[in-house]
Amino acid sequence: MDLGIAGRRALVCASSRGLGLACATALAREGCDVTLNGRDAGRLAEAADGIERLTGRRPAAVAADLDTAAGRNALLAACAEPDILVTNNAGPAPGTLADWDHDAWLAALEANLLAPVHLISAVVEGMRRRRFGRIVNITSAVVKTPRFGLSLSTTARTGLTAFAKGLQRETVADNVTINNLLPQHIDTGRQQEMARRMMHDRGISFEEARTLQTRMVRARRLGTPHEFGDACAYLCSAQASFISGQNLQVDGGSYDALL
Repeated sequence: MDLGIAGRRALVCASSRGLGLACATALAREGCDVTLNGRDAGRLAEAADGIERLTGRRPAAVAADLDTAAGRNALLAACAEPDILVTNNAGPAPGTLADWDHDAWLAALEANLLAPVHLISAVVEGMRRRRFGRIVNITSAVVKTPRFGLSLSTTARTGLTAFAKGLQRETVADNVTINNLLPQHIDTGRQQEMARRMMHDRGISFEEARTLQTRMVRARRLGTPHEFGDACAYLCSAQASFISGQNLQVDGGSYDALL
């Protein structure tokens, strides 16, 4: 299927690895002019090389910290009028109430609520004027199924979800859609990190931890970054213009509730 976005400008945050890189790769494959972002210039260069090898399109790359105004300004200077914005950022570490002081809460809100809100606010009016825009926020399954140990992430990302839902009511009439992708059990470095944590906590091998991870998924396997990236590309497509304000769970059928 031709997604109708060849030549569109796509800004993909935190895209030097993992889910962000998967989304950037999928959009480049569809013919978008992609701008990558990350904090590590070396890793960004490797990501750009990989996308070029796979798609024949060399993305631009901006080393910048999205948690700072300077970093966001640098990114917007490199891609001032994107047609597609994919917001993404690393989530805070799991913890307990004793771990979460005032600064920890502020850091979580800055990274997972305010940084994407500022970026969306900077580009959405231009999208509306041009009468095309696709905004996809990579959030988390915990937005719908909160876990206390992930409260920093849950609280910030749920705030972003509410902001996006309200804003899209105003923008969708101008063909600017805003949707959220809720990943769970996607086989990235994060899953390997969680497997190593499980090894430590339960005294089991890495292979046993990975087996336990797959048993948590109704599909009985972990999802691939490629599958996640394709879901993002579709939400950014011309065909998805009537889909807005939605939370798409990419979790192998693991969410048990009806709504």
